[in-house]
Parts: sequence; structure tokens; C-alpha cells
Amino acid sequence: MLRVGLLGAGRIGNVHAKAISTHPQSRLVAVSDVNAEAAAKLAGLYGAEARSNEAIIDDPSIGAVLIATSTNTHSDLIEAATRAGKAVLCEKPVDLSLARAQACLKAVGATGLPVMIGFNRRFDPNFAALKAAADGGEIGKSELLSITSFDPAPPPISYVKVSGGLFRDMMIHDFDLACWIMGASPDQVTAVGTSIVDPEIGAAGDVDTAVVTLLYGDGRIAVIRNSRRAAYGYDQRIELLGSKGLLSVDNVLENTISKATAAGVVAAKPEFFFLERYTRAYSAEWAAFVDAVTKNSPLPVTLADGVNALAVAEAATRSAKTKSTVDLASVLS
Repeated sequence: MLRVGLLGAGRIGNVHAKAISTHPQSRLVAVSDVNAEAAAKLAGLYGAEARSNEAIIDDPSIGAVLIATSTNTHSDLIEAATRAGKAVLCEKPVDLSLARAQACLKAVGATGLPVMIGFNRRFDPNFAALKAAADGGEIGKSELLSITSFDPAPPPISYVKVSGGLFRDMMIHDFDLACWIMGASPDQVTAVGTSIVDPEIGAAGDVDTAVVTLLYGDGRIAVIRNSRRAAYGYDQRIELLGSKGLLSVDNVLENTISKATAAGVVAAKPEFFFLERYTRAYSAEWAAFVDAVTKNSPLPVTLADGVNALAVAEAATRSAKTKSTVDLASVLS
């Protein structure tokens, strides 16, 4: 039985607590949070104890920690946990700073301990099926990837100010998906971003609507579209055009009822937000992590993958600000 400490008792911490506690080979034993009341409440739901980060990391009986704290703490906590001999699953991104994330990768590499980054969308069964079909050659050579990711509503400005920006906070999921589906990192990144949903987001130095084009060395292209507002719900779609066909994943709807009358055809809206849309993905993500730790199987998402996605996000941020294409190599050097 893998004994687990959860660092962070916010919205995403609650999702992870459920995944940990419902897995037959893991047990949630401790929860921490800067809000002691939140930690105590979440711990109580699952028969765990509320402790500090330090107490959880220093406990030799805890074999793994799941980090769901604010982004600016991720690298420090990853390093502390691995120094203490623990396996780690950390929410994205690795850090707000690419240089700090690269330093974290180097430090963790010296420990040899497993560190997985929480790019949960890889574990969505629909996206995973698209990846498997593409890798199986069902549409020939992949040539043009299109990823759409629209949130139902923008986050609070207080969150925007500490998030690291749309490219590091929101689109980083799509950067990871693109690199995973295409099987490589892009050579060039071109981004355009504006703040037309909420002027306060622009005043905070961020964008809320963006399009990024990734150009690969062999000529393949990926196009990613993000918006902080879609009035009809959480829009999550992928299309992959290949030399012999097309693979596509449509939205998961609130229900499968379709009403057809003389007035037209009406179907349900997409599921409201990520907590609903990716419920199965979070469970599958945790199951994959437990397998990697207990069976010594390869990590499906590595710390290096997290650093790579952050590098693409950094390139997109620079591109949007300079209104020019950015070579990924220049970001990594």
C-alpha cells in the first residue's frame, strides 16, 4: 500500500484526494495547506491527518507526495520531497521560471526518484485513443494538428496576477498535448494574444484570447486556440489531419439527448468545466503514477516533459510580446 501525503487542499487538491483514496493500492494519510482549516476539512473526509508540508515530507512512512500547491512553490517542494526519498506527482507547471524548472530537473535527476507532472489530458480516454490511432498509422503521417481549448469563464483577476499568464497557466496543457501527439518538440513558435474578454486581464499584463502556431522541423504544423470565455461551456476538441485521413475528438456533452423538431436540432452543451470533463483522466493519471512507483514501470509523463512544455510556453509568451516568431532553441539556450 502506497502511503501518500497531499500538499494543497484547494479545488484541485480535492480532486486528487478522491483519486488517491479510491485507488486500491494507495492511501491518503496526510494533507497540508496554507489554510489550516481547509487542510483539516479535507483530511477529515478521508480519515487522514492535517499536517504541515515539512511534517509530511519528513515522515519516512510516507512514500509519495502529490503537490497541488501554488505554482511558485512547486520546484522547491519537488526538490525537498525527492531529497527525502519520496516519489512525486506535481501539478503543472513545474515553475513560473524556466530557469528554475531546469535547475529542478537537474537536482531531481541526481536523486533518481520518479517525478511525474500532472498533464492529466494525456489520460483522457478519447485523447489517448486518438494518440494510439495516430501512432498505429491509421491516418498515415500526421501533418496538421488543431487543438481547441476554451474555458467557460475567466478566472478571478487575483488568480490571473499570480498564474504566470495564459501561455504558462492554461495553454501549457495544449503545448504538452501537441508535443505528445506529434512525438516531438516544435522548432518554432508564433503566438498572437489579446485581452478582449476582460480588460482587467490586459491591465494585469496577460491575455485572454490567443492563437499559437507550432512549426516542426519536418514541416508539420500544430495550431492551438485558447479563450478564457465560451458562453456555451468548456470546449475541448482535437483534430489531427494525416496523409491518409483525419482523427478527431469532439466535446463531451452533459448528456447524449438530441431533440429534432421543425424548429431545428438541439443537443446538450459541453460539460461545464475541467472538474467534470476530466474526472476519468484524473483517476487514470493517478493509477498510472501508482503503477510507476509500485511496479517500477516507466513514468508516462516526466519532469523533463514538464520543463519542455514550459519552454514552449516561454517561447509563446516572448512571441506574443515581440510580435515575432521565436526559435525554441533560443529559449532553451
